[in-house]
Amino acid sequence: MFGIALILAQMVYKMKRIGVITAGGDAPGMNAAIRAVVRSAIYHGLEVIGIERGYAGLIEGRYRILDRRSVGGIINLGGTILRSVRCEEIKTDEGIQRAAEFMKSIGIEGLVAIGGDGTFRGASRLYRASGIPIIGVPATIDNDVAGTDETIGFDTAVNIAVSAIDKIRDTATSHERTFVIEVMGRKRGFIALEVGLAGGAEVVLIPEVKVDLDEVCKVIVEDRRAGKISSIVVMAEGAGDSRYVANYIAQKTGQEVRLTVLGHIQRGGSPTAKSRILASHFGYRAVELLLTGERKRMVGIQGDEITSVDLDYSWMVEKELDLNKYRLVGILK
Repeated sequence: MFGIALILAQMVYKMKRIGVITAGGDAPGMNAAIRAVVRSAIYHGLEVIGIERGYAGLIEGRYRILDRRSVGGIINLGGTILRSVRCEEIKTDEGIQRAAEFMKSIGIEGLVAIGGDGTFRGASRLYRASGIPIIGVPATIDNDVAGTDETIGFDTAVNIAVSAIDKIRDTATSHERTFVIEVMGRKRGFIALEVGLAGGAEVVLIPEVKVDLDEVCKVIVEDRRAGKISSIVVMAEGAGDSRYVANYIAQKTGQEVRLTVLGHIQRGGSPTAKSRILASHFGYRAVELLLTGERKRMVGIQGDEITSVDLDYSWMVEKELDLNKYRLVGILK
């Protein structure tokens, strides 16, 4: 124990200033993660620089000092107080070099990057260009980052969508209709699968599983014959054209079909307790990794354990989807 404490003390002495940045799409719980990073760092005697506007801010030189009070009252807020804008320039060698030079110019000795796989791609390149240690904190509603069972914001997005589906089912039952509900997930079906299972959907459509729409129609028709008076089809946005799907089901089944696109409502709002707690653990662990000399890692959770993986692993490896949940939807419909 004494040896670990001594190492920590030495690292704290050597490292004086770190930065924190939120990049890519926002996710509920990002503010809780910022708060955890700032207060953990200050606890260990570090100064914290908040980079504004994501990677664009690193290139433009936009930042502010963050103290304990500046992150007070934000744990319950959605979005990100540091803001996040898309930055195409960070994908270029020139943009990476400008960002690296700016970090060095203001004395940043370590960076905590909060975001998804795109954020971590940029962070890996930035580390190679600058040599400054970077720790990733996974925050994306898509939950598609390898190396962690769950990402910050995923639980909140799922709960928002499930709450919406519960309300839609009321009107679907009242009018004996089928509803196609599109949730977020351009490339992966993590949200749709979780929402479909929790919302009691009859059908879930995800990019990972190719489905014959005639089979979907068959399920809906057979359910009606068995006494069901309404149906819910949950569809990831990357699983196809939801308008086409809704129209196809209507034409093939002869039923009234309505389409609801939940869209960006899933990104906003106050984070759930689970998202806040995960963000708090991840933010603290990110600072701890910097203090113990790690240079290029991503924090994660596996089972009940807060862990870390190489930053490159997080975006180079495709995260597996639990298809047992997909089969369970069909069994429990």
